[in-house]
Amino acid sequence: MRFTDLFIRRPVLAMVVSLLILLLGLQAYHQLPLRQYPQMENAQITVTTLYPGANAETIQSLVTQPLQKSLAGAEGIDYMKSTSRQNVSVITLHSRTGADSDRLFTELLAKINEVRNQLPREAQDPVLSKVATDTTALMYLSFSSNTMSSAQVADYLQRVVQPRLSTLPGMADAEIIGNQTRAMRLWLDPIRLAGFGLSASDVSQAVNSYNVQSTAGEVTGAYVVTGVHANTLLRTAEDFEAITLKSTNDSQVRLGDVARVEIGAENYNSFSSFNGMPATYISIKPAPDANPLELGEQVREFILALQSQLPPDLAADIAFDSTQFIQASLDEVVTTLLEAVLIVVIVVFLFLGTLRSVIIPIVTIPLSLIGVMFFMQLMGYSINGLTLLAMVLAIGLVVDDAIVVMENIHRHIENGWPPFKAAIIGAREVCAPVIAMTITLAAVYAPIGFLQGLTGSLFKEFALTLAGAVVISGIVALTLSPMMCTLLLRKGKPSQGFALTLDRIFERLKQRYLRLLQEVLNARPVVLVFAMIVLLLIPAMLMFTPSQLAPDEDKGVVFMLTQAPQASNLAYLNAHTKDFTSLFETLAEYQGSFQINGLNGAQSGIGGFLLKPWGERERTSMQILEQLREKLDSIPGLQVLAFNLPALPGTGEGLPFGFVISTPGDHQSLLDVAERVKQRAIDSGKFAYVDIDLAFDRPEVVIDIDRNKASQMGVSMQDLGLTLSTLLAETEINRFSMDGRHYKVIAQVEQAFRNTPDWLNHYYVKNAKGQLLPLSTLITVSEQKARPRQLNQFQQMNSVLIAGFPIVSMGDAIDTLRDIAQEEAPPGFTFDYSNATRQFVQEGGALWGSFGLALAIIGLVLAAQFESFRDPLVILVSVPLSVCGALVALFLGWSSLNIYTQIGLVTLIGLISKHGILIVEFANQLRREQGLTIREAVEQAAATRLRPILMTTLATVLGVVPLILASGAGAVSRFDIGLVIATGMSVGTLFTLFVLPCIYTLLAKPGMLPGSILPLPVYPSPFGGYGRLEILPQAPPLLGHALPAPLPGLSTLPAPPPGKDGVTFRFVGPNPSKEPEGAMPPQVDRRGCGAADRPATGGLHGLFYLPADPGLFQAQTARECRRGDGRRAAQATTLTISEYTEGLEGREPESGDCAGNQGYAARVRADSEEPPTAGTTR
Repeated sequence: MRFTDLFIRRPVLAMVVSLLILLLGLQAYHQLPLRQYPQMENAQITVTTLYPGANAETIQSLVTQPLQKSLAGAEGIDYMKSTSRQNVSVITLHSRTGADSDRLFTELLAKINEVRNQLPREAQDPVLSKVATDTTALMYLSFSSNTMSSAQVADYLQRVVQPRLSTLPGMADAEIIGNQTRAMRLWLDPIRLAGFGLSASDVSQAVNSYNVQSTAGEVTGAYVVTGVHANTLLRTAEDFEAITLKSTNDSQVRLGDVARVEIGAENYNSFSSFNGMPATYISIKPAPDANPLELGEQVREFILALQSQLPPDLAADIAFDSTQFIQASLDEVVTTLLEAVLIVVIVVFLFLGTLRSVIIPIVTIPLSLIGVMFFMQLMGYSINGLTLLAMVLAIGLVVDDAIVVMENIHRHIENGWPPFKAAIIGAREVCAPVIAMTITLAAVYAPIGFLQGLTGSLFKEFALTLAGAVVISGIVALTLSPMMCTLLLRKGKPSQGFALTLDRIFERLKQRYLRLLQEVLNARPVVLVFAMIVLLLIPAMLMFTPSQLAPDEDKGVVFMLTQAPQASNLAYLNAHTKDFTSLFETLAEYQGSFQINGLNGAQSGIGGFLLKPWGERERTSMQILEQLREKLDSIPGLQVLAFNLPALPGTGEGLPFGFVISTPGDHQSLLDVAERVKQRAIDSGKFAYVDIDLAFDRPEVVIDIDRNKASQMGVSMQDLGLTLSTLLAETEINRFSMDGRHYKVIAQVEQAFRNTPDWLNHYYVKNAKGQLLPLSTLITVSEQKARPRQLNQFQQMNSVLIAGFPIVSMGDAIDTLRDIAQEEAPPGFTFDYSNATRQFVQEGGALWGSFGLALAIIGLVLAAQFESFRDPLVILVSVPLSVCGALVALFLGWSSLNIYTQIGLVTLIGLISKHGILIVEFANQLRREQGLTIREAVEQAAATRLRPILMTTLATVLGVVPLILASGAGAVSRFDIGLVIATGMSVGTLFTLFVLPCIYTLLAKPGMLPGSILPLPVYPSPFGGYGRLEILPQAPPLLGHALPAPLPGLSTLPAPPPGKDGVTFRFVGPNPSKEPEGAMPPQVDRRGCGAADRPATGGLHGLFYLPADPGLFQAQTARECRRGDGRRAAQATTLTISEYTEGLEGREPESGDCAGNQGYAARVRADSEEPPTAGTTR
């Protein structure tokens, strides 16, 4: 291919192309956004409906089920689950990865409106919220004060902080957590109410009558319109205390006489703390398409600006900031990238020995890495941890093409060509292999771009960034590198110093390799059997290698789920969690902690153990976790589980393992099955913690109403329900205004009058005649019974979630629990997965399909390039062998089979196939252009390409060493990819160098390949009439064989390697007249010594094919090659140029000479004690 000639002859054009790539990449660098992961459309939409006073069964039947039935028809839902508990229904919908979350949100809103009229009138309107599907908020902001109450702090946050945070770009929700929202609390005394002849309904009616929002209108004069506002709203506790409930003659009963009125909180079911001190939090949740780093930076700037504006004694702090991990992880990858660049530079220098040679391939690294950013900009990608990781892996790839080009040109210069001519010829020779390697590598990563789901979203940018870098490196290698070779490489200067030492080392290494290769080729059946055994080990190792979705990462925080007994209240939970801080301080890595109690009910809490920065501690969070669990287990009366956050986004909430059992039956039968499965899971020893979210442990009493008696006494069910909800349910009965904001008015009896079910008999209800009747006359209170604290559904079926923390691989845990459940569950029960387990089941095998597709695409691309289906099979034989090498490291327990190691295996396909392309392409080139046999061609190709193959391998392996030795944020994922690349590349290269030649000799197409002999320019010998002998490519000398003495003007001629095949040498005769550049030598004649004729210009050319076995030479032809004097030549394995005298004068060949041969080949004994000397032409 002459494509490269243009850039060699026009160096300015080559520089312009490279500078254009550089400039476009630099402008893209400043425009690309910075993220932790690629942008993913993966949303979680929550529908929350409050129904004060209703129990779990009522909530499920009247609220949850009608909503679920309508919502299920929306497009883009992956799965839906719901929780129905006292007072509230929560439906959580997880969108499919890549689905349009905005469209889904709008559709869900419309479907809710369709069924709103089917919900109870007392139920509040459903509230929808949409956030990114992550386990925690992006940040937690802490606000604490020694003088302000929690309600006052929350009110300030609602008025000042929350509105400003909500307007930040990328903010989905700034939710106040652990707060006690202001409300006007009317603490009723049922005894005093009864004493004054009043009921709860009288209180509700009086408040609604005296606290009214009026719209008076306006008065209009002749020329002026004046607005009228009637001040009918109550604003203070004193205003509410003055409400008249009853008037008789001159006496009045006011609200303050029967109730304690105060501005308090809507409820007192939550409590939060930061470092042991009471605090109120704001959770920062980004929108699904937001950039978390940018949002985190804006929040930090906001907090800094807010510090000077806060009221006295109100402190603001960032309790938890996950963007620190994101930024630290990106910083670590950048550091690793720089380390890898430095290592590759050193490796290239050690292989080439001169700074001039090193500059050429090294220039491609910044050009390719910066240039690919323009491609990323065009594709709408971002700079994130995965694209940076792709650049780390690309370093060894992008430098490879330039090394191949430069090494080939350098070899021609050492053979005597001037740099310009060497660049022309060398670049032409490797142009096709470089294009083949570039297209092949791009084809490897294309299938990942077709993946859907989490894997496709995460690794599409990784794969295509890597492919883009390879394509740009191929462009640079074919445009800039040959031009730089003409400028930087020197002609004919022998190696000196360090470069000479390296040349000698590699020469000895090449000789030893050739000797080993010949032994391997002689024992080809043994090698093939060994390769088959290795291939058969792959499925066995896959079966016994632990698998998981992603390894745990040290994110700088350990989360804790706290569960108190169901009969307990918030005070119990607070009392047992207040000592957490003193316990945490015993660990050296402790920096801070936060605790939020009552987040999902008064019996549950969530907390965080914040670790010191990665550089200030030696242990990782995974190592600290075990010690922390031991300390938390020592706390009596609580069940506390400490765990790390999932490593990947979009894996849902809660514990990493979630197994769902569903049934259309009732919850009692479901609980029986779940309890048996849970116990067997614990007994299996494969789980550190197992829990189920269904339990009949909430005490409940049932009020049976005597309907006949109630009817006789004029008491309706509505009156009874309203009285009970007003007294017990914290029901909103009205709203009041204060400082321009509206708050709830909630009536409820004091806790002292509702601390036991017996108090129900002391409440009163009014009948239709206004008479007070004790409830005890109308109701019967049953004994306390255990009821579910919440009722869960999954995909609209009653379900139970078995959550846990496995101590074995995720795959093993899933298989174990599924087998147990199938044994324990009766027919009609179904199984599903939640959280990270669901992602593992959905995505765990996705990359294996891409692996097979990548192999198929590579095979087809190579088949099209080589015009053969045999050569791709030869090239790809090393891929499964290298995969086996990588799996050995995983099988030994150094890591697991996860999404990162699978990506490493797919990357390995492209890396290792480059070696095979180099050897096969060059072997075919030798056979086509020089007429070599199959074995001879693959031996010479492997020997010639040994140095660049080793250079590429070491550059790649040592380039990923920083990944293997990485520490700090995100180190585990980098270690996994680096481990697979290093082990797979090392083993794969070993197999490529020895097994691939065996496969080539077995599968390569026999006979001559189509094409013509390579035309090379002919230069006259400096000795005028003397000819020259060439070997292209020059075979390395073999130990143990005699060598001919070099003759001035003649190439050194080594002995052919032993074996059945021969070796071909090219003879260039004297050139009395100027030969035209590119003269065409004759084709090979395999029947005898060779064929040669005199071109029109008078120069003598010939190709001589000499079998290595002297007996074979005799058997192939009845004729003998003789010297000019007619004497028979001696037999040996070293070839010299014999004399010829009259050949150039047109003498007819003597009898016995090789027909048509104007030069004569002699064979000298190999076992002679004295080394033979080369003859000359004259």
